[in-house]
Amino acid sequence: MPLDNGFGARATLPITDHAALGEALEAGNLQTLLMVYVHISRDEAMLDRFARHLTNPYAAPSDLPSDLVGELREKLFALLTQDPPPAIAPLPAELMKRMMSVGVGETVADEFVPLMMEQAGFEAPLSRLSKAGRNRPPADFKVLVIGAGMAGLAAAIKLGDAGYSFEIVEKNSEVGGTWYENVYPGVGVDTPSHFYSLSFAQYPDWNNYHPRGRDMQAYLVGVADRFDLRRYIRFGTRVKAMRWDDVRKLWAVTIADAHGEHTVEASAVINGHGPANRWKLPDIPGIESFQGPAMHTADWDPTIDLKGKRVVVIGTGASGAQVVASLASEVAHLTVFQRSKHWVMKNPEYVNDVTEPVKWALRHVPQYMPWFRFRAFWFASDGLYKWVKMDPAWEGNPLAISQANEDARQYALAGMAGVLGHRPDVLEKITPDFPIFSKRIVLDAGYLAALGRDNVDIETGGIERIVADGVVTKDGRKVPADAIIFATGFKIAKMSGDLDIVGRKGRSLGDEWGEEDPRAYLGTTMEGFPNLFWVVGPNSVPNHAGGHNLIVEGHIHYIVEALDMMVEKGARAIEPTKEAFDAYNVKVDGDLKSMVWSHPKARSYYRNSRGRVYLSCPYRLVDMWTLLRVPIAADYRFHFPGDNKGGPGSPSV
Repeated sequence: MPLDNGFGARATLPITDHAALGEALEAGNLQTLLMVYVHISRDEAMLDRFARHLTNPYAAPSDLPSDLVGELREKLFALLTQDPPPAIAPLPAELMKRMMSVGVGETVADEFVPLMMEQAGFEAPLSRLSKAGRNRPPADFKVLVIGAGMAGLAAAIKLGDAGYSFEIVEKNSEVGGTWYENVYPGVGVDTPSHFYSLSFAQYPDWNNYHPRGRDMQAYLVGVADRFDLRRYIRFGTRVKAMRWDDVRKLWAVTIADAHGEHTVEASAVINGHGPANRWKLPDIPGIESFQGPAMHTADWDPTIDLKGKRVVVIGTGASGAQVVASLASEVAHLTVFQRSKHWVMKNPEYVNDVTEPVKWALRHVPQYMPWFRFRAFWFASDGLYKWVKMDPAWEGNPLAISQANEDARQYALAGMAGVLGHRPDVLEKITPDFPIFSKRIVLDAGYLAALGRDNVDIETGGIERIVADGVVTKDGRKVPADAIIFATGFKIAKMSGDLDIVGRKGRSLGDEWGEEDPRAYLGTTMEGFPNLFWVVGPNSVPNHAGGHNLIVEGHIHYIVEALDMMVEKGARAIEPTKEAFDAYNVKVDGDLKSMVWSHPKARSYYRNSRGRVYLSCPYRLVDMWTLLRVPIAADYRFHFPGDNKGGPGSPSV
């Protein structure tokens, strides 16, 4: 009985490799094994027996009787090896919810069940082409997708599944986007591996519980190959400008490749290049005068050997911390210039390898992969929302916003002190004076230990200038350097980047968004710019935890739904009404006032210079997923052939 377990893995019952199964059951996550057993057997009594011991979401059960654990493994072994094999049928939603709640040790609400049925992979996605009564897209309706990273590849897969003609333009020579470009030492992902992937292309062979950059890139290359996407991609091609033709209902898109600039036409454009796409150097006097190797983490030169060198790292965010942790033991001396403090949190699984028996379970044990993915989702996403939501009744520590936020703060403080207790001087320099999660946290993969080494110094006084052979501090000291690494982030606030986008009536998106104030409806559509869709656009980034991949899928689902709604009405273009656009943004701005990113002490790239939070989404992933299921026709204006007026929610007149 073969069951597709995602990305080429096949789970077949009965399992005949008893030795491998035995090892997998010993190594597998206990809660996930319980879910697999109950899912296949429907033995709710076993669920009840475990439930009383699984009550703390953030701690391993300490009072589980060993004979109960042994009984579970024995029963699951017998179930998976019996011949004929058991039938695996869909479970009632109420039982799924109860299993989810027991599995994570806290209540999982009804609203999460449909989300996880899709995102964990309990239900296979249905092809839109097989949907009864659905109108096929016009043959001459072509979608242009910008970027071949996760968003662009996912868009291509879903557009193809819906019967839309499409093409991808990619500036690089390979797919992968961020993960193709970022190859610096230690590059990795904060989100757990088994969650940070496409729900319809799950991968059983992650090497680490948090993916390294090379593994993330290999996964995306595999997605492109598995879905045969390369034939739709123009590599080495940049989009320079776009202008809407309101008569023909088309985008005229200027692209540049090795042969120069030329124009292509598209009925719709999906921008999938993501916010972390354009890296930036700091504005430091003398930066061009340095005579040694100097590089941004996103522009890493792997041919440069830093072993035994005096290295300066400027920046202590996620990429800076990863570089420092990777280089500290190899270089002669490392000087870290901290421009701002970051909360650093210990995650025991961050550096752990996925063992072969666990990979085997993910490949071969039915339902193990979706239940393991659900668990990864819960502890990396909406289960953490309480940490970023202000409690209006909170009267405790002013550097926290709620009891949950204070608990997280104390956990981080204990972890930092546990590593750097012998270095109170370093601990004082790096301990933040703002609420945890008000800016992006750093997951510790050896960063704290590196700061405590004898060959590592951390500077907090600021940089006066860069000279030919080092860095001069604000207090006049010279720090000699053989190489400088800039871990100084990206130009995120200017989301339109260098794209010159002109919509209806000559409106410029660059002018309307300016340098740092992008806005969109549901993070994806803009009034005045028909058939232009952003993936993970303004105020749609789930900064309460992981979930970029889920927003990518949510936006792409919504975009295809919007295009289908347009086709059904016989229209050629769609854009949000001004009323819907403005109302949504007023609501988002209001709801953000109760989030940690709006705390008076919060300072991060999530906010612009006027203090508006332009990047973060104030809602849970389940909220956004629900909002993105079906577009509201009344919130949209449709444009029809031969007409350049349009009307909200109805044919234009």
